[in-house]
Amino acid sequence: MPDLPPQARALLKSVFGYDDFRPGQAEIIAAALAGGPVLAVMPTGSGKSMCYQLPAVMEEALTVVVSPLIALMRDQVRQMRALGVSAATLNSMNGAEENDEARRAMREGDLRLLYVSPERLMMDGLIADLRRAKPRRLAIDEAHCVSEWGHDFRPEYREIGRAAEALGDIQVVGLTATADAATREDIAKRLFPSPPQLFLHSFDRPNIALNFALKDQPRRQLSRFLERHKGESGIVYCSSRQRTEDLAAYFQEQGYDALPYHAGLDQATRNRNGDRFLREDGVIAVATIAFGMGVNKPDVRFVAHADMPSSVESYYQEIGRAGRDGLPADTLTLYSLDDMAFRRRRIDEKEVAEERRRIEHERFSALAMLCETPRCRRQTLLAYFAEEAASCGRCDVCQGKIAVFDGLIPAQKALSAVYRTGQRFGANHLADVLRGEATDAVRRHGHDAIKTFGVGKEHSKQEWASILRQLFAAGALQTASAEHGGFALTAKGEDILFGRETIMLRGDPLTRREKREKTSANLDEATDRILTALKRKRRELAQEEGVPAYVIFADRTLIDMAEKRPATLDEMLSVHGVGERKLAQFGDAFLETLEEALR
Repeated sequence: MPDLPPQARALLKSVFGYDDFRPGQAEIIAAALAGGPVLAVMPTGSGKSMCYQLPAVMEEALTVVVSPLIALMRDQVRQMRALGVSAATLNSMNGAEENDEARRAMREGDLRLLYVSPERLMMDGLIADLRRAKPRRLAIDEAHCVSEWGHDFRPEYREIGRAAEALGDIQVVGLTATADAATREDIAKRLFPSPPQLFLHSFDRPNIALNFALKDQPRRQLSRFLERHKGESGIVYCSSRQRTEDLAAYFQEQGYDALPYHAGLDQATRNRNGDRFLREDGVIAVATIAFGMGVNKPDVRFVAHADMPSSVESYYQEIGRAGRDGLPADTLTLYSLDDMAFRRRRIDEKEVAEERRRIEHERFSALAMLCETPRCRRQTLLAYFAEEAASCGRCDVCQGKIAVFDGLIPAQKALSAVYRTGQRFGANHLADVLRGEATDAVRRHGHDAIKTFGVGKEHSKQEWASILRQLFAAGALQTASAEHGGFALTAKGEDILFGRETIMLRGDPLTRREKREKTSANLDEATDRILTALKRKRRELAQEEGVPAYVIFADRTLIDMAEKRPATLDEMLSVHGVGERKLAQFGDAFLETLEEALR
């Protein structure tokens, strides 16, 4: 490992104002100064940009920085110029004069940092100009974008390797916050002319509290989360553009300064909303994943996911936008079985090679396991990146918010089903066997005749699927076949099956049925028709009162009302959630609605 010159620490203080390097920076900067190829994987907020900025200042030579976002490039240029470092960017938002000045400074050797997008790098004869300017290094920010295995793959990043080759004798430095082994291997192959020196630092962000919850009136769940962070800046991620706008409007009604952000907004609105979030305190960005890469706001105090993220890498990258200043930050991720089905369906519908589809399914399964894990969230998250950690004490599991119980009996039932069916079937088939459902597939394989058939009728199919995922996450099950999937027992699974080892499971997957029975999805046609009429009346009253609908009556109240069908005010008092005050305010209106709906 090369030593870091004393001048580096002096410039760190005199130019950047820092007394010392953050963990991992010094060794990467030393390697960059030594001139060989470098690939650095460092967590968000750890100061990756310093790893190429300081060498450019020390060497008084040009570094070309490839970055995916114009807003981030312009922000970095402003920061560098404020420090007295000559920096510029070439991009489509610049005027002709600004781009001409950047090129002049590059030609005359006055420039230390030039920020460009991967598309711009290959445009307008820039390669030829750069060859004449003789830059010392090419730094690629968000290097995971070069890999198809990366969570933000961008085809234009594939051109960077060709550009590096065209530039001749130039050092290549790749930096990213998220890259598993497959992604790192792909980056090395596509960006570097020779194997790079790899720096792989801890993925741990101990200042970020991790919390997950099953969706149960998600707007209310998010509102309760936001109440804990009034006046703070944060991001709420959504799975669709429409959902961002709907949630932003809802939060605005609740008194929050919430702004939508997605790729479908016109450029001026998107820029204005992004700028307000970056520049003002207490603004909430309600966004798709179009927002975030390169967000350089240090005081983001929370990140919420209104819908399940697409992968563990995406989740890690997105929560990493919180707490970049090292101070405590909070997260909440809402998920549902519908989310899981949607994500899996998206993977199945992609036109990709089967090997990639299999790996994407494995990655998504890892996220599902993170959602349902009965052990410390941080331990589970870091284990995905092959990193061990002690219990964090801050996540919802560590703080006792998630019920866990001795799961030996249901685990043994599930493992027995895996064993007796030949250790090659997936969760759906195994759940059918456990519940005693003689489907065509179950009968065809003779699994309606095994001892395990029907021993798990007390749990739903979804609950058994959750238990099987938890067993997989705990290392009691493994993938039976890389080609066909399915589950097989591990040595740990055998120990649990034969009672040599115990296991704790999450309690909440086993109590979902009670909640499901109180949703409109399980009502008969007549009751559902009455519920629809009650909701219509609630909406009218909410508009008249100028309040959210649930302020009138919660869904649970309306469901109970639709089932009990009270005919008098006294009977209405027996409905869940109806007290004297609300009875006096709204009782007559809902009795009238019930009478009309029952005609």
